[in-house]
Order: sequence, then C-alpha cells, then structure tokens
Amino acid sequence: MAKAFGIVNTSGNHIWVEGLENHRTIGAFSFLGRYRVIDFPISNFSNSEIEQIKVFVRRKPRSLIDHLGTGRHYSINSKRGKLQVLFSQNSSDNDIYNTDIAAFYENIDCIERTHEQYVIITPNFMVFTQNFDTLLQTHIESEADITMLYHSVDNAKEMYLNCDLLNLNKQKGVLSIEKNRGTAKNRNISMDTYVMKKELFIELIKKARKISSMYTLAQVVNKECEELDIRGVAHRGYFATITDFKSYYDANLSLIDGKTAASLFDEDWPIYTRTNDSCPTQYFEDSSVKYSVVSNGCLIEGTVENSVIGRGCVIKKGAVVKNSVILPGALIGEGAHIENQVVDKRAKIIHAKEVVAAPEKPGYVRREDTL
Repeated sequence: MAKAFGIVNTSGNHIWVEGLENHRTIGAFSFLGRYRVIDFPISNFSNSEIEQIKVFVRRKPRSLIDHLGTGRHYSINSKRGKLQVLFSQNSSDNDIYNTDIAAFYENIDCIERTHEQYVIITPNFMVFTQNFDTLLQTHIESEADITMLYHSVDNAKEMYLNCDLLNLNKQKGVLSIEKNRGTAKNRNISMDTYVMKKELFIELIKKARKISSMYTLAQVVNKECEELDIRGVAHRGYFATITDFKSYYDANLSLIDGKTAASLFDEDWPIYTRTNDSCPTQYFEDSSVKYSVVSNGCLIEGTVENSVIGRGCVIKKGAVVKNSVILPGALIGEGAHIENQVVDKRAKIIHAKEVVAAPEKPGYVRREDTL
C-alpha cells in the first residue's frame, strides 16, 4: 500500500458546465453511458493501492453521494481503506471566496489527523488514467518539494481555455503556472494533480489563507515556484477536461472510436463504477445501431448513429438519434429526430419531431423535461 492519501478536489470558480451543473457537481456527471466522471480519479487511487481517499464536494452533493455510497464498488479494502466525503459547509454567498483552499482549511483537522506522509491531489473534472504509486515513487526519488502532472497538447489555441498551463524549463522544473489564454497551440496543460508531503500541503493551505481569502491551491503553488523545487511529470494516454458544455459533449463522443477508447481503458487498470442489475439492451427487428456506445437496460427500436446511450434509455420506432449523448432513463419518442444534442436524465422527447443543433454548438434538453 502506498504511503500517501488521496484528495479528489472540486472544480474552480472558472469552470461551469451550463445546464448539467445546475443539478449535480461535475464528478457526478454521467460519462460514456455507464460511468460517472468521479469514477476515474477514485479508480486511479484504488488501482494504485491508495486507499485513504477524501472527496471534496462544494455544491449539489446529493447525486454524487448517492453514487459513491460506501465506496465498496471501488475495490477499496474495507478494513484499512476509507472513502470520505468532505463538505465546505461555511461557503460564502460570494463564490469568489469558495475556493479549494477555503475547503481544505475548513477541514484541516481531518487532513492533519491522517497518518500517511504524502498527499496526492487530483481534480474531479478531468478524465485520464494514471498510476499514482509510480508518480509518488518518482516524486520521492527526485527529492522535489512538489511534483505536478501535465499533458502536452498541440491544440491549446482552441481547447483547454479554462485550464491552467505549466511553464517548464529544460529540466522539467515548473517556472510558473498561468491560465491558458489561447495564445499558442503547443502548451503543457496542468492536470491539477499535485504530489507533496502532508506537512508542506498544510503549510501551503495556511500560507494561502494569510495572503488572500480568494487564493486557490494553484495560485499559492505558483507563488512558491521560485522558493520550492517543483517538478513537472508528463502524462501519456487519453486526457480530457470537462470545463464547459462543449468539452463534455466532445469527450463522450471521442470515446466511441475504438483506438481512442483503448488509450483510456485497460483490462489491467479497471475503471470501477456503481452497477445495477438491469437486463441487457434489447434491439428490435427494425432497429439500426452504428458506431455507438449503448449501455445496458435500453430498448432500441429506432436508429442510432455515432451516439452514446446511457442505461435504461428507450428509442422508439422511427426515431433517429445522431451525434448525441443521451443520459440514463431518457425517452426518444416515435419519429423524433435528435441530432447534436445532450439529452439529460429522464427527459422525454415525445411531442417534438425534430431537435437538431449545429455540431459546433450542441443543444441541451433539460433533466426530466418533456418536449
């Protein structure tokens, strides 16, 4: 077992997924039909044998807590492991004060009581796989104060605009952290993943609180770049950020491709999730399903192309679903044409015959709404 505990951090104030986030935190978002976004960071910890995991929740916690339950489905050892949900109960009415540092400070007693020497912090709005035990060993061997994970991209002008990026020297030392303003295509995107000693983490929390009530972890680490030895470690494999509505839509559809999915899913690195005992999907005689991901428990009578279909969805006869993400329990009625849409949970499209948007600006059908 690794000598570190894990923290799944909340998304910052600069991130908002229109529509979907009105009902749940990003970690509770349905992803690729059968998963939740939170499943990826927790599975990374579990597979890395890091079994003391603290999940921070700032807003709309019900859906996430329902999904996490006791954490048994994440293969966390029930005797020595623990999945703990921590709240920021004293949230300010002004959101600029509701930072990750504020949440950490509010729960600092809980952090101080942990026995592990190191802490690994990772976000709830990014999808990737990473062996955190290997990352921890790299950090220890380097004798750095902080190790940060980053992903090199060549499309930073158009994407990752709400993310931080790392400026590195030739030795992969972190010179500074700044927001991606879309000024260059080749960038090192920060994965908001930090490894450090617990004592340093607590010191940074307290220092940030003294500097400003609005400070975030990224800001205080950036301020310490000249004083501390902060190293960057490159990530390989699939990487997606869910920082707005379009990025959520794109991340889901990108994994329909088998080669792309293979860079995320590995039989030796399972992604755990809460399961249910629904029956297999039933495909009726007139149905047609091409190049799509369809979860269990669905009834498919119509046509589905290049789409992600969540658990328990119903696609009626004559309905056409293209380039869309249909969340669990949705109903697409007879003869309806759905294209370039995200249809939220338990929504029903039974009166409208055409719900179509442009691919560069996908549409949204609200949760439990009827069209």
